[in-house]
Amino acid sequence: MRFRLEPLFLVFVFLLVIIVFVVKSVNVVPQQHAWVVERLGKYHATLAPGLNVVVPFIDRIAYKHSLKEIPLDVPSQICITKDNTQLQVDGILYFQITDAMRASYGSSNYIAAITQLAQTTLRSVIGRMELDKTFEEREYINTCVVSAVDESAQNWGVKVLRYEIKDLTPPAEILQAMQAQITAEREKRALIAASEGRKQEQINLANGQREAEIARSEGEKQAAINRAEGEAAAIVAIADANAEALRKVGQAISAQGGSDAVNLKVAEQYVAAFEQLAKTNNSIIVPSNLSDMSGLIASALQIVDSQKKNRK
Repeated sequence: MRFRLEPLFLVFVFLLVIIVFVVKSVNVVPQQHAWVVERLGKYHATLAPGLNVVVPFIDRIAYKHSLKEIPLDVPSQICITKDNTQLQVDGILYFQITDAMRASYGSSNYIAAITQLAQTTLRSVIGRMELDKTFEEREYINTCVVSAVDESAQNWGVKVLRYEIKDLTPPAEILQAMQAQITAEREKRALIAASEGRKQEQINLANGQREAEIARSEGEKQAAINRAEGEAAAIVAIADANAEALRKVGQAISAQGGSDAVNLKVAEQYVAAFEQLAKTNNSIIVPSNLSDMSGLIASALQIVDSQKKNRK
């Protein structure tokens, strides 16, 4: 019975060894990962994503790296600016492993190395700038940090992609001074804006008054021109009417009996004029030559009689 159990035990042990051997030799590497294999303590290969076979008990997986982009929070630190002002800076660094072998053997701790290098570079860059410039030149600071860290990180198989400053915090007294400066600048801009508004208002009023005066003078000028043209037209019309009247009078005089009619009209106007003078004045006005008047009246009566005879 003992001899029968030993072969079964040996078969079981042999199957167990085969299973262990297969499990140890077959490795499945996930996507965006890289595994470093050492053979007898020495670097042998880097396993790519997918199914990989290694020699059990001779090869071992020494390091496992993720090839994804990794955000690294850089601890905040106190930096001294060019004008001797303390500034607390907090940032974040983005990097990616490009060479798994160098990341494994290039540095004992590449994350700590990147962090320390980013901090020292940041202190150096801010130390060359004044406080006001640090708030304006964030992009320049980020570029300088990335350039300096990436140059050194190449030996560690790491690619630094970008660096972003999360916060810049000056001391409380500096913040108060900056707030006071901002308030003063805003008040200054408000006063300038108000004065510019008043200036523009005065200019607009002056321009409006000038345009109104010009419009009024143009109106008066046009009215005067219109009145002058109207008066001239009236004078021309009156002159034309008088000329036409004189022409008709001349034609009437040149006609038969025209002279007698004129004499009669003159006599009537002469008598009417003296009649009006006698009514409006207490003094009696007597013509200087009564004989002429009587002769004029006699002539007028004679003309009237002759006109009556002609009608008969």
